[in-house]
Amino acid sequence: MQRRRCYILDVTHPLEPPWFLCHISNFCQIAFTYTPGSGPFTASIVGDMTTLGIGPEARRRLGSRRTAEIVADELRRQIIDGELADGDLLPRQEVLVEQFRVSLVSLREALRILETEGLVSVRRGNRGGAVVHAPAKASAAYMLGLLLQSDTVPLSDLGAALQELEPMCAALAARRADRGEELVPKLKEINALMAERIEDGPQFTEIGGQFHDEVVRGCGNHTMIAVVGSLETLWTGHLNWWAQETTARGEYPSMSQRRIAMSIHNKISDAIEAGDGERARKLSARHIADTQTYFSAVDPEQRIVALSPQALARRKH
Repeated sequence: MQRRRCYILDVTHPLEPPWFLCHISNFCQIAFTYTPGSGPFTASIVGDMTTLGIGPEARRRLGSRRTAEIVADELRRQIIDGELADGDLLPRQEVLVEQFRVSLVSLREALRILETEGLVSVRRGNRGGAVVHAPAKASAAYMLGLLLQSDTVPLSDLGAALQELEPMCAALAARRADRGEELVPKLKEINALMAERIEDGPQFTEIGGQFHDEVVRGCGNHTMIAVVGSLETLWTGHLNWWAQETTARGEYPSMSQRRIAMSIHNKISDAIEAGDGERARKLSARHIADTQTYFSAVDPEQRIVALSPQALARRKH
């Protein structure tokens, strides 16, 4: 006879009615049925879904795709919570199959889900395996890029968003009491490196992107850092491509134009150091507008193209 218990449950994930999936702790998920009128959260447990395995009754009900999503959910949680660190190698597939008590098909589908999200990369061959990647802006930028690319959004639209948002980050950075401890020295270090690489267009552009990234991270607001940082990463990927293409054609901005960009970077750093948020905001907005003018001159109708973290890494080499 099947053993039944009653719990007070918080339904967090609907499956196919009348089936539901919920968490009763960080380590346990259960599948259950709910009978209308039996009470708001009373249910009969029919399968225990722990990190060590998915119950046979639940497996039969859910099917391969849903099982894969549950396995992906658990592995994703372990990555986000730090139980699986960046660079860790997941156990071999046969070990994971036994651990989760699922089919190889379901496990591979789960790994594909995580690979699409940029949380793992699967290596093929004798020395293969799944390598863990902690959540990063490059992955978020890729997913955002896919969304914008599917809507055929022009690159100018992304630039317009940054022209509004990045100056806000510069102003916030200027208001931070601790800006002189790490942020300002880092900005000056990047500016010095840009000056050293001023004759190399692609390197000058890539290092300049680090300056903008540092300004965004320096705002101190985690949500702004995640959102604007993802936009910045998406923009920088296109900007680095533009630098390579214009350099190859001999059309990269002149030395005088590069010095103007350097001068504005230094002025932004000085404004942040002085705590002048309004000046930092205005300088940042002007600089981004100037950059977009150079960029749009190449192809005013250019559309956003999503680049995976792996593709972005390859473009740097």
